[in-house]
Amino acid sequence: MDYVPHTPEDQRQMMEQIGIRSVAELFVDIPEQYQLKKLMHLPPALSEQEVFTLMKDISARNAIPPITLMGAGVYHHYIPAVVGHVISRSEFYTAYTPYQAEISQGILQAIYEYQTMIAKLTGMQVANASMYDGASAMAEAAVLAAKTLNRTRIVMVRSIHPEYRQVVRTYSWSNGYEVVEVPYGKSGQCDPDALLKAVDENTAAVLLQNPNFFGVIEDLSLIESAVHAKGALLVSGFTEATSLGILRPAGLMGADFVVGEGQSFGNPMNYGGPYLGIFAGTDKFLRKIPGRLAGATVDREGKRGFVLTLQTREQHIRRERATSNICSNEALCALAAAVYLVSLGKNLRKLAELNVQKAHYLRQKISTLKGWEVVFPAPVYNEFTVRCPNPQKVNQKLQAEGIIGGYEVEKEYPELKNTLLFCATEMLTKDDIDKVVSLLA
Repeated sequence: MDYVPHTPEDQRQMMEQIGIRSVAELFVDIPEQYQLKKLMHLPPALSEQEVFTLMKDISARNAIPPITLMGAGVYHHYIPAVVGHVISRSEFYTAYTPYQAEISQGILQAIYEYQTMIAKLTGMQVANASMYDGASAMAEAAVLAAKTLNRTRIVMVRSIHPEYRQVVRTYSWSNGYEVVEVPYGKSGQCDPDALLKAVDENTAAVLLQNPNFFGVIEDLSLIESAVHAKGALLVSGFTEATSLGILRPAGLMGADFVVGEGQSFGNPMNYGGPYLGIFAGTDKFLRKIPGRLAGATVDREGKRGFVLTLQTREQHIRRERATSNICSNEALCALAAAVYLVSLGKNLRKLAELNVQKAHYLRQKISTLKGWEVVFPAPVYNEFTVRCPNPQKVNQKLQAEGIIGGYEVEKEYPELKNTLLFCATEMLTKDDIDKVVSLLA
C-alpha cells in the first residue's frame, strides 16, 4: 500500500495492548487453507477503451429467459416504468438516508409514506424505514424479543426459508440463544401440536413464514393464543410481499412482529440484492425497533414537515443502548417499493389474485401429468411443490428451451426427494403455462 496510517511502533503498541505477537494472529479463526499466502495473479492494467470492449463482450453473453418458473425468495414481477423514473431522480439517487435529514424533506416524506403503507399492509401500528433484507429482519425480530423478555429460546418452523433460518441461527449464536426447529406437517403447514410442545416458559419468540417456503398459506389463529399464553412473542415472516395484497394481515391475527422481504415491490431480480427488509410491529415496541423511523411534525410556521424520529443505532447513541448493530438501511429500494405501491394502489389485490389464479392453473395442469404429483394439498399463494421423476433432467429440458425451471427442494430438504418448487406470477401468460406443461409432458 502506498500509504499505511499506522507506524510500526503504533502496531507494536496495539498488539501489546490486546496480547498478540503478530498481526497474523488476528486471523487464526480463518482455516489455513483459505488464507491467502501470496498476491493473486492479476493481468496488466487495461485502458478505458479496452475495459469498455471487454465488459461489452461479457455482457453480450447474458441470456435473459422469457419465462421464469423460479421463486424461492426472489420473484419475477412487472415493474411499472414510473418506478425507475422516480428513483433515478438526482435528489433520490442514493441508497443511503441523507445525514442532513431535516433539510432532505423529499426522501423523508417518501420514507414516511413507505412506512405508512407497510403498516397498513401488515396490520401493524409502526414500521421502520427498512432493513438489509428479509432474513436480517426476521433475525432482528427474534433478538428483539429475546432481549425484551429476557429469555433465551427461539422456536421456528422448518418451513421458513432455509436462508432465513440460517441467519436467525447466526444471530442467536452470537447472542447465546438456543434455537429450536420444529417440523412442518403433512399438509405443508406448520404442525400446531409439535410447535406448541416446543414452546416453554423460556421461549422468547415463535417464528413462522406465511406463505411459507413451499408456498403454503399458514393459519396463525391456530397458534396465536397458545404462544401468547406462554408469554412469548409471535413473529410472522414472508418472502413474497405481493401476498400482503390478498392475505389477511398478520397483525390482525395477533402477530407481534411482521417481517419479510420487499423485493417484489418494484425491485428487479438481481443476483440476491440489494433488496429491502420489511420490519413492522405493535406500538408498544416502538422504541425497541431497530434502524430508523421517519416521522411527521410541524415547524415553527405551522407547516407540515418530516424528521428522523428515532434512530437508535450505534452511530447515534451509546453502543450498549443501541437496539441493533444495523447501521444502515435500504432507502433507495424502499423508495422503489413506495412508488410501486402508490402506482398500483388498490390494484395490488388484483395483482395478488392473478398470482393465485396462475399458480393454481399451473399446479392443476402439472398434476395431470403421468409420474407427477402435488406434494402438499394445503392452499398456496403463487408457489407450490410437485414431485417428479427427475428434477435435474426437467430443469435441463426447460433451460434448453430458454426457461428458468423450478427450485430443487431436496438441496435444503433431503426428505423431499425428487421435488421441485414452481412459481407463477402475473408475468406468465396462459400460453406460457400451456407451453411449459407441454414440455414437461
